[in-house]
Order: sequence, then structure tokens, then C-alpha cells
Amino acid sequence: MRETRRALAETLRRIGSLIGDGQSRDDVLDVEQLSKESGVPRDVVRMLLDGEEPPAEDITDRIVCRIVHLRETRLRPDGTRHSYDEIAASYGASRASLSNLVNSRRKTPSPQMPSQQALSRQGLSEQVPSEQVPSQQTGERRPARSGGPLASTQAGIETFFFGQPNGWLSAEPQASLDNALQSVLRGLEGKAADPMARLRSTHGLRELAARAPQLAEEELQLVTDWIDTILQRRNAQRVRGSGSDSSHTEGH
Repeated sequence: MRETRRALAETLRRIGSLIGDGQSRDDVLDVEQLSKESGVPRDVVRMLLDGEEPPAEDITDRIVCRIVHLRETRLRPDGTRHSYDEIAASYGASRASLSNLVNSRRKTPSPQMPSQQALSRQGLSEQVPSEQVPSQQTGERRPARSGGPLASTQAGIETFFFGQPNGWLSAEPQASLDNALQSVLRGLEGKAADPMARLRSTHGLRELAARAPQLAEEELQLVTDWIDTILQRRNAQRVRGSGSDSSHTEGH
């Protein structure tokens, strides 16, 4: 979990460093879209973006919630949801087994990761491996390891929606959000490397940017560097001027 937390923090740091002048993080991060792409609830997305810890959750509940999320957000071309029959048949299971899993967990969600004894009493010990249950001594979560009927269900559903098993259904919220943020990061990096984008967003020189397509890439880079140099020189003069005014004021 520490690794996923660090990876998310680094991605957010890089995004922050690439946001243009006059923009905030809210201008480039769409919570609704991030939730759709990651499968993480909107309120948890906001918590993670603010550096907070997500609430504890049972991994089976997480998987079930994301199964429901996929059906609601990854629709057929005609705009309707994929049926349980269609999804289950794709990996050789019955509709009843899939719908029972979803409906049973949605009716009685677990607020925290259950103990192995509780899982045994519920008949779920084969579905959720012991590595996914907190240590009785420390309460810390151990790394999840696929196993049992739930693992084959997860692999089948991920293959149906993504073409192959990819861990999307069970990934920790931090890892899921970090993965969803990569497209945002790539877009910002692309703009940062584009002289035209720099002219528009950093300096706001709309007129010059409109004429820029007539220039070759090397010429665009020269113009952008030239503007950067002028602005840096102007800022330095302002700083020196402010210092001089302060000195005169103190002298009087």
C-alpha cells in the first residue's frame, strides 16, 4: 500500500508542476471522469486527491461494487447494460452465480475487512484468501493473492470488459486512481512539449499563437524561447525596481 500511495503522490506532484498559469488542479481533474475510469467512488476520489486515506473496505465488496460500476458505465453500443447472462456466459459461469454474488454482497455490505473466522461462518473462506484478511495481531492488510471461485469470476469479468485480466476489479483505490490519472498526465506533458500550447496557456499570446502555424517547429521554439527570455528579464527588472523603491523609502 505504501508503494501505491507514493506512486499516486508522485503522479499528482507531476500534474501540479505542469498546470499552466491561471489554472488550478480542479481545472484539469474531472472527478466524475476519474471515478468512471477508476471505479473509485467520487467522494473517495476527492479524498485521495486531497491526500487523505480511503475508508477501509472488504475486498469482496470492492469487487462487487466495481462489477456493478462496469455494468453501469461500460454500456452496449445501443446504450443498454450488459446482462448477467451475457457476462457470466463469457467465462463459462451461470447467471445465477454472478447475480447471487452481486446481490448478496450489496444487501449486506461489510464496513471493514472481515476476519477469517467471520468469512468461514459466512461460507466465503474459499472466495477470499487469507492473505487479503487483516492480521489478527496488527490489523494490517496483507497483499491480496488471487485464489478460489472469486478469482476466476474476477478474471472472467475483466476479460469481458477489458480483453484480459488486469486486476482492475480488486486494485487498491490509490492504484486505481493513479492509473486513471495517467491519461491526464500524458495530456499535460504533451502540451508542455508543444510550443504552440506554451504560447497559448503560459503567456496568453493569442494573436501570436494564431499566426504560429505558419512557422516551422524550430522557428516556433525560437519564438517561445525568445518570449521566455524577455519575460524573465522583465521580472528581474521588476524585482530590482521594487528593491530600489524600498531603499529610497527607508532613506527618507
